[in-house]
Amino acid sequence: MKPRVLARTIQKALKSFPAIVVTGPRQSGKTTLLKMLFAKTHRFVTLEDPDVRMRAKEDPLHFLDQYQPPLIIDEIQYIPELLSYIKTRIDQNRKPGQWLFTGSQHFTLMQGISQSLAGRAAILSLLPFSFSERIGLGNASIEIADWLKQMNPSGQCEDKVSLNEVLLRGNYPEIASKRSVDRQLWCGSYISTYLERDVRNLAQIGDLSQFERFLRLCAIRTGQLLNLSDLAKEIGMSVPTIKRWLSILETGYQVYFLYPYYKNVGKRLVKSPKMYFNDTALASYLLGLHDRETLINSPNFGNLFETMVVTDLLKRFLHFGQMPSMYYLRTRDGLEVDLVLEFGQKLYLFEIKSGMTILPRHASSLVRIKGDLKSLVKTSAIISASTSNFQVQNSIYNYNWKNLLGR
Repeated sequence: MKPRVLARTIQKALKSFPAIVVTGPRQSGKTTLLKMLFAKTHRFVTLEDPDVRMRAKEDPLHFLDQYQPPLIIDEIQYIPELLSYIKTRIDQNRKPGQWLFTGSQHFTLMQGISQSLAGRAAILSLLPFSFSERIGLGNASIEIADWLKQMNPSGQCEDKVSLNEVLLRGNYPEIASKRSVDRQLWCGSYISTYLERDVRNLAQIGDLSQFERFLRLCAIRTGQLLNLSDLAKEIGMSVPTIKRWLSILETGYQVYFLYPYYKNVGKRLVKSPKMYFNDTALASYLLGLHDRETLINSPNFGNLFETMVVTDLLKRFLHFGQMPSMYYLRTRDGLEVDLVLEFGQKLYLFEIKSGMTILPRHASSLVRIKGDLKSLVKTSAIISASTSNFQVQNSIYNYNWKNLLGR
């Protein structure tokens, strides 16, 4: 198994919290990670097993007597009412690290935790591989504060993985690690399972084919401003229904919403969020992009590249147990910056370009916004598909995506 950054965060949380909850999408490696870390110290039980689930639901006290801590309970969201009984046992013995849970429906799970385990559980998220994890450098990956300090124009990532492979095969551990896994079959099966299990469980949606069409329309919009009215009109649904369905996608860790930065900017701002699929394999599959040629020639190529970069930085926050402080900036007079990171009361601005040829004009938005925000801006940079790092103009550098994301 490739090293996961979250393993370090779990070990740190293990020293303080009686319970640890690892959430994330299906197949992101939650169960595998906990089994790897705690196979020798914790018992394991999964609530995906219908017989086990029935016993836990019908007689929770007997179930907890049968499975004593230290314990890993897999897919706890199936029986969230179990958490109130576990709370009583934690209060009787607050020894750290005795209860470990996984869950793949964030909203359902968080409702149960906020009601029962507030202050008793560390809540951590595991998304699919970051790029550094994908290339086997998870143990060397650094948290966001150090990453921002150590942006080095001379740094090079030697890994030979191609951009096209990353965009098409994505970062779910099974499909990213095993070339023998058929991409189209895996993605099709994942989406079918997601629709049948998570979507049907979270919402009483009778026509799953319509929801799948909605999913495809969302994939078309990855890396773009979210326009609820346009989306509702295209699928023939009401805006409130579209909002509810988007909430389901966010709950199931399928999409991420990047909101605009608005502080200290004296311009009229665009306030809609940008929507990103959390994995480019699923997004490209839904877009019908199945080979290198169609990917490169697709009008969605740039948006998929931006999706990869933004979600990779999201993982850097979450896997180190930190709340993401990520935004974009776009004004009504045309000023745009793809990604704004706020850290230590300073802003780090990034333009994301899928092209290999980077010219001074590509830094124009960075120059203008730096002039507006002045000393608030610590760093401005371009992340691109260029083959090397180099200075674009003034103190603005262009970085090859591998060189930045591989650390």
